[in-house]
Amino acid sequence: MTKERGAMPFDAIIVSHGQPSDPEVGEAEIAALAASVGALLPDARVEGVTLAARGKIEALSAERPGALIYPMFMADGWFTQVQLPRRLAPDVGPQLVTFGMDCTLPMLAARWLRDIAKDHGLDPSDIDLVIAGHGSGKSKRVSAATYTFADQLAAEFAPKSCRCGFVEEAPSLEEALTGLGQQSICLPYFAAKRGHVLDDLPQAVAATGYKGIVLDPIGLNPDVPAMIADALRWRATTSDVSVCV
Repeated sequence: MTKERGAMPFDAIIVSHGQPSDPEVGEAEIAALAASVGALLPDARVEGVTLAARGKIEALSAERPGALIYPMFMADGWFTQVQLPRRLAPDVGPQLVTFGMDCTLPMLAARWLRDIAKDHGLDPSDIDLVIAGHGSGKSKRVSAATYTFADQLAAEFAPKSCRCGFVEEAPSLEEALTGLGQQSICLPYFAAKRGHVLDDLPQAVAATGYKGIVLDPIGLNPDVPAMIADALRWRATTSDVSVCV
């Protein structure tokens, strides 16, 4: 049984890490995502903000008591469990499941991969799949989320093989990409196309001579706004934290 929370209209705030060195870049990206999600929720007010923009999350959450908080992060960790709650106004919330840990994401990714495979005349059973993740030298929570996603995606997509490679821990991106032919796909387990996706991943591809397909980060998939809208719509009317519950 689920507890009714109320009907629309409702407020929602999508929060990302942003880019501390250039906050306006991240602000523009998350605002665009929020606009795409909001277009699918005409009775809701959906806004986006980054943690990198000083004072913005504090001000916006204070203006939106009761707003749902959607963390546009790949894993639960210090940013989502400590910094974000600490910076939110006291009357805001609840906070939903982090984007990368939503159990509907592997299904979205599997549909995407099937389309890519079809476009290239490939069968999933012939494809070596690489999930490129961030990893962390301080906590295993980040890589654990990546492995969980990879396992769930492999169960949905059924590739020939599936492996993970990381920027900040072993196995490295280079290790994961080495020895693969053209019938392979690399899917970056990142929310945005910045930083590591623009620097470390291309460097690893060049260093290994990888000849397979490199996709955009999963956060840029065109079906992501609908996935987020579904999660917000569900949470606005029930006490569940995820459409998977």
